[in-house]
Amino acid sequence: MSNISEEQLWKSGAHFGHLTRKWNPKMKGYIFMSKNGIHIIDLKKTVECLDDATRFIRESVRKGGDVLFVGTKKQARDIIQTEADRCGMFYVVERWLGGTLTNFTTIKKSIRHLQKLEKDKSVGYDENLTKKEKLSLERERIKLADLHRGIKDMKKVPDVLVVVDTLHDNIAVQEAKRLDIPVIAILDTNADPTVVDFPIPANDDSIQTIQLIISEIANAVIEAKGGRPAESTASTSKAES
Repeated sequence: MSNISEEQLWKSGAHFGHLTRKWNPKMKGYIFMSKNGIHIIDLKKTVECLDDATRFIRESVRKGGDVLFVGTKKQARDIIQTEADRCGMFYVVERWLGGTLTNFTTIKKSIRHLQKLEKDKSVGYDENLTKKEKLSLERERIKLADLHRGIKDMKKVPDVLVVVDTLHDNIAVQEAKRLDIPVIAILDTNADPTVVDFPIPANDDSIQTIQLIISEIANAVIEAKGGRPAESTASTSKAES
């Protein structure tokens, strides 16, 4: 079971959905009520779904599975990078490159090219290159480093995908489904829960909610590896409340 309570979720604003006119009817089972034209998410369902998701991710990681965290929207980027680093897994926070999963062979070639550029930089670019050529290589290295920084050491496609917003990162979800990679995702009331394996109904625009849920998933990864989760923003907030 997860350590997140309905009260913590409520305090983070997890219960606030979108305007009722923007809802996806497939989310009906996760909605508690509507108030002032806004859908209110059933946080009891959120806790149950988070329990299912963390249970699954523990099982996968215990078997040696890798997890890829995806969050390219502004509210999620820092959280995704920090929590993925904390639990020793991979992440994508810049734009999703089409084919990251479905054409991973090409992505690996790009990563190898980045690694070569980084090696060349560390020993000094070829002295026979012009200043302009060196500058061009450096710009290419920086660009590739930004694009691949969270997956640079990923040797194979991940065993689980964790996504903050399935509408914003729909291509990542589509690629995962094409390869039968299980998807865990935070879903707001305008999303389609049938496109993921483990939906977690919650406000996907709230930084506090994203932090709470992603931290709990990262904790599950750490525990599955046999470690003890270090203090995250979410656990610190819990202690202070």
